[in-house]
Amino acid sequence: MICYKIATIFSLFFISLQYVFILIANDMKKILKVDSPNDYARFVDAPILHPLVSIIHYDELSPFRHSLNNYGVYGLFIQRQFPKILSYGMKTLQVSDASIIAVEPGQIGGLEDNGERISLSGWVILWSPELLHGSDLEQHIESYQFFSYFFADSLRMEPDEWLCITQLVTQMRQELKEHEDSPSLRNILLGYLRLILEYCNRIYQRQISEEEKGNSDLLKRFLHLLQQYFREGRQLSQGLPTVAFCASELAYSPRYFGDLVHKATGGTAISYIHNYVINQAKSLLMNGHNISETSELLGFDFPHHFTRLFKRKTGLTPSEFIGK
Repeated sequence: MICYKIATIFSLFFISLQYVFILIANDMKKILKVDSPNDYARFVDAPILHPLVSIIHYDELSPFRHSLNNYGVYGLFIQRQFPKILSYGMKTLQVSDASIIAVEPGQIGGLEDNGERISLSGWVILWSPELLHGSDLEQHIESYQFFSYFFADSLRMEPDEWLCITQLVTQMRQELKEHEDSPSLRNILLGYLRLILEYCNRIYQRQISEEEKGNSDLLKRFLHLLQQYFREGRQLSQGLPTVAFCASELAYSPRYFGDLVHKATGGTAISYIHNYVINQAKSLLMNGHNISETSELLGFDFPHHFTRLFKRKTGLTPSEFIGK
């Protein structure tokens, strides 16, 4: 019965605003599908500069509405001021002034349209994964941990970092304005992105205290292992990753590995795995997959096993989550 109820979800596309309305029963959630960099540019009425890259200067725009965005692109929101509370996955994020929020494909964030019109100060860079194809940045981008849902914070800039990063964004936009698309232009854009991302990474590293550094390195490797496992589709044949498997891959005994994870997070290794899986489940559900499909894509043997874990971790059943 649950599958049939979820199957009643349908989408109505308003082309002018690129909205997707997901309707469940009488509840409606508005989500802006940002499948290409220019979907968001059109929503805020910003200039279109390139098919694979969008650079938006908020200070030049007229007031626009909030949006809860479903990203199919990478992005950096570089702002002096953000709305006080934003959604980031299923978490709420309180953002400091002069900060950066990083997003990647498959993530959902922002603030649902409530009719209010806002003015913001700062910049947005959005770029398609297609821009990275064949480049060293495509291989390296997963090492930037500030894109992950697990980094539930913004990157807090010092005044000199704000100046350097916004100057780079300004120069990058100037290149887009003055030159036609070409392989050399794309290489120049990638060069700017590498530099900006390295500034972001330096800020990220500064926000990790030396006391937490050892534990952070372990969690980075743990997270990377989980990302690789699901990216390669191993869950489809091997099921959910186990603690014993992860410990072996990271060259620890299961017990010692569990102790290290507990010291770093205060929770268990299996809980960390389950948290990762549930975050993936939320993205799949919000992208329109039903419970049965989501369960299968994540490697569960039966949908009711997935539903039970989801309820235990979130306090909601998957169907309640979709309709919330």
